[in-house]
Amino acid sequence: MSILIVNQSIIDTLSSLFSFLLIVDMKMTGLSSANIWDKFVCRFWFARTPIWCMLVTSTYGIVLMALSRYIAVYYKNV
Repeated sequence: MSILIVNQSIIDTLSSLFSFLLIVDMKMTGLSSANIWDKFVCRFWFARTPIWCMLVTSTYGIVLMALSRYIAVYYKNV
């Protein structure tokens, strides 16, 4: 169980960091379609992929912890 809590803490910390970085969103001008870095920034960062990945992972972590607690309580009483 402690592994799940540590995992959830790390995911939530990264999620908060990405949320902060997206709020502080630097105005990037001069992006071109010829540069690989500019394509990456456009497709990955501007699409807000990191924050969505962290939020989905966080939700699955909470569900997994709840399922773990349910199984622990159920099999303790059986």
